Amino acid sequence: MTPSTSSATSFSDQWPQLCALQPIYSALVKEFVIEVPTGPSIDDTQSPSPEVAEQVNSWLHQVDSQIQVHQLRQFLQTTSLANEAVLRDLLTHHLQKSVKASSDRDKIDFLLVQYFSLCAPSGLDDADLDLEYVAQVLEPALGAQEPKLPIWLTSLDTLMQSATKCRRLSELLHSGVLEQGRKLKMQGGDRYFDPAAMVAFARFSFLMRRVFFRLMHDDLNAILDGLRELEKRGINTLDCRRAQFSADEPTTRLRMICQSWKVMFHAEYSSGQPLRMLVDLRAAVDEALQGGGKKPVARAAAASPKSPSGGKR
Repeated sequence: MTPSTSSATSFSDQWPQLCALQPIYSALVKEFVIEVPTGPSIDDTQSPSPEVAEQVNSWLHQVDSQIQVHQLRQFLQTTSLANEAVLRDLLTHHLQKSVKASSDRDKIDFLLVQYFSLCAPSGLDDADLDLEYVAQVLEPALGAQEPKLPIWLTSLDTLMQSATKCRRLSELLHSGVLEQGRKLKMQGGDRYFDPAAMVAFARFSFLMRRVFFRLMHDDLNAILDGLRELEKRGINTLDCRRAQFSADEPTTRLRMICQSWKVMFHAEYSSGQPLRMLVDLRAAVDEALQGGGKKPVARAAAASPKSPSGGKR
């Protein structure tokens, strides 16, 4: 039986999970200043009772209703509290819900990828990441199963192939792959929660994350290399209005921003506006390099000489 079908699990079986999640949710409430009543104080040395278990469950659901997926992502990717057991408990908690909202689906989707990333050995080639392998790694969270790609998800492989052909982040953003993947999840409705579908989406999202980070680092490195080249040419400011910076943005500041982006994008690889700013900044640097990296000549200096009377010769 998979966690998604274990609604009949007794409170005594749930007790260790509730005790593990309570401090995680308390930290989430504190981190994001969530306005909910103070949660019950419990520990695994207590004798569990149905009443207390119900109180804890009710409180967890209250927090769930206010925590957004980007907050959960940010928290779990930066806190020392997250480990394999915590991620598995969080997955089980959301999968056990009898009624799942779209926000639960998004959280489960993230948790599956995060759990897989933590449990799978590093250095795996993309070719090794087939459905069978992903299902094996996710088995502690989803249960044993025979991996098979659902018919309604056959387009995932096509989307993945399109993504791997992208050579720049701008190509990935304009390809529509990310949007089409999200659309499939939304259109799937309750079919998403079929274990085979969750395995397929976890594989797709993990591989997409790899593509994103590769292209993101390529763009950031290209920007940093471009800034160094422009500085060698004596150019220390850049017109970056297209990336929502100033018309005379110092290259030193742009370098610091790029370094901060390397950290930020690890926590949120679908960041909308900052991600497009990165793409536009590379375009601005590329244009400056292609233009010879020369400072623009002032209009007054470039104008035709005027006669003393102000008229043109």
